[in-house]
Amino acid sequence: MRVLLVEDHPELCEMVASHLVRRGYTVDRAGSIEEARIALAVMSYDGLVLDLGLPDGDGMAILKEARARNGLGLPTLLVTARDAVEDRVRGLDAGADDYIVKPFNLVEFEARLREVLRRPGPRGNLVLSCGHLTLDLASREARAKGAPVDLTRQETGLLEQLMRAAGRVVVRDALEERLYSFEQPFTSNALEAAVSRLRKRLASANASVRLETKRGIGYRLVAGAGGR
Repeated sequence: MRVLLVEDHPELCEMVASHLVRRGYTVDRAGSIEEARIALAVMSYDGLVLDLGLPDGDGMAILKEARARNGLGLPTLLVTARDAVEDRVRGLDAGADDYIVKPFNLVEFEARLREVLRRPGPRGNLVLSCGHLTLDLASREARAKGAPVDLTRQETGLLEQLMRAAGRVVVRDALEERLYSFEQPFTSNALEAAVSRLRKRLASANASVRLETKRGIGYRLVAGAGGR
């Protein structure tokens, strides 16, 4: 899943972003309302982590704009130093799904974010399946015939994009856009290497899926015996 983290405190932003990346998320960072607006204009996100106290204004403006841009709303966890009840109520009324008050524990933070992302509603299915393979988008856990499949963060992200496509070919550019954050460099053969590793892991897990390469176009995942 790709998350936009809007936080102007450099150390806190780094701590939260690093934790989420280790847990399998792709994270883009914004330190102001203006940076957040630019990110939301050019990228589609699965979730928003939003600090209300930003240097160029109230983060509530971004919450309202994100809600309007996404129609039914972007799953949002507010991060705030404002512990007054009226501030929390104002954020929830504006469309946030939950909030956490600074300072906070990273384990609790991640649990709250997972809960926000898995809440029922018009945001799509949070457990994807193909063949004997399932992927829980909130917990980032893949299973084959009920047994956990050991995947890296990048492999999980790649699998998610392929499973979301439901058997359709996903072009290379789209995969690279979703797998790598704005600040994360990657080489021209990084995607091919990730696909190769994922294919081997799925074959070892007897997931009953094929990860197919469409030369010069992209990749797709379909149910059936392993193949290329």
